Amino acid sequence: MPSAPTTDLGYTPPDGGWGWVVVFGAFISIGFSYAFPKALTIYFKEIQEYFSVSYSDIAWISSIMLAAMYAGGPASSVLVNRYGSRPVVMAGGIMCGVAMVTASFGNTITHLYVCVGVIGGFGLSFNLQPSLTIIGKYFLAKRPVANGLAMAGSPVFLSALAPLNQFLFDSFGWRDSFFILGALLLNCCVAGALMRPIGEGKAGGATRSAGSNKGSVPRDADPTERERKPGAKNRSTGDVSKLMDFSLFRHRGFLIYLVGNAVMFFGFFAPIVFLAPYAKHQGVDEYSAASLLSILAAVDMIARPGTGLLANTRWIRPRIQYLFSFAVTYNGVCNLLCPLAMGYGVLVAYSLSLGVAFGMVCALLFECLMDLVGARRFSSAVGLVTVVECCPVLLGPPVGGVLVDIFGDYMYMHFMSGAVMFASGLFLFVMNFWNYRLEESKTRSQKGAVEQAEMKRLSALEQGSARGADGFEMPEQEEKGEGDRTRVHPLP
Repeated sequence: MPSAPTTDLGYTPPDGGWGWVVVFGAFISIGFSYAFPKALTIYFKEIQEYFSVSYSDIAWISSIMLAAMYAGGPASSVLVNRYGSRPVVMAGGIMCGVAMVTASFGNTITHLYVCVGVIGGFGLSFNLQPSLTIIGKYFLAKRPVANGLAMAGSPVFLSALAPLNQFLFDSFGWRDSFFILGALLLNCCVAGALMRPIGEGKAGGATRSAGSNKGSVPRDADPTERERKPGAKNRSTGDVSKLMDFSLFRHRGFLIYLVGNAVMFFGFFAPIVFLAPYAKHQGVDEYSAASLLSILAAVDMIARPGTGLLANTRWIRPRIQYLFSFAVTYNGVCNLLCPLAMGYGVLVAYSLSLGVAFGMVCALLFECLMDLVGARRFSSAVGLVTVVECCPVLLGPPVGGVLVDIFGDYMYMHFMSGAVMFASGLFLFVMNFWNYRLEESKTRSQKGAVEQAEMKRLSALEQGSARGADGFEMPEQEEKGEGDRTRVHPLP
């Protein structure tokens, strides 16, 4: 394993112990957050016919839900920084449950937009962001692996929810299915209960970082317990910095990540949202169409922890941004080639390829952000990133639906998504190369300054070698009057 990077938390994360229980809770929470909007697409064809709406109209349900999940990032960040991850995740589970139960009584598509999209989406944001943040409090050396395992919750839950939703619909209809799903989402409250603050969940290995007293991690060791940075000027300044760190907009690596991801998300979700409808459009039966999501999810659940292990190697971790750039580009290529997928067998091959690409992107998505800004600033960073990304997340699937409505074919939707992601991957690769070069140049300059200071110190020591051990200079001759006299000069 590569040497662990430095931590900016004020203590050394335990990299295990109760942290693995926290990863399991994050696995559940993240699984619902990412899988649920995709799994709901099973009901889209029937809801579309029930309300007599177009493809683009029905696509707004998942789109609004995903957008609300991302738009709620800043609010979630503030709440996490103030109260910690546990109560926020539990509140999110309650919101999601209530949203689906109330949606089951809806009589208009607008009612579903508000309940499933807005309320449910904000509930998912309270599940997602705190789960990502708390992993950085418990892990450092093993953080890519922990993130990969937690993010694997999405494909695992998707593989289970896709056939479950088809079964529920066949057995109960979409209204009663929504009611049952609301009860199922309350399990997020259980996941939140597992997310102990780092002071309560320490496991025999967490110590303070160098320069501080040794011992166990205090309850206020992480920012959720309102830790103050040394040298803070006043209480109000510290409070503001804990709510949201806007200085990140001066961080070069953060800005590159933000721009690249904002472009990427415009085409990221549309192919997943329309995968089952695309298969049905080609004449595939309903259960076989739903199984494509399960196939994608099965590959995805292997790709995410596998990518985490790969990213944690000594060859990849120092340049993890390149791996992320490749994953985004590969995702774009898969979508550009998708129109060639004619027939169920070729659709299975497309689902397998997209599952690998999708899993790689998702496994690295937040690990790369934490690699850039550090664990201390991650909560603010993910809040700022998600609120910017909510616009492309909101517009991507409906724009894809409009293209389907206009041309009567899914080909142009896949072309749009693939081209956007391919361009984003190339942008990230080029800009990350430039950023790494600048960082290396900065490191060389700092190293050169240190070496120069060391040479000056050694030179001063050599010059002082002629001086006496008692702190006086060696005698020197001065001509005074009739003869030479010796005079001793003390050192300055």
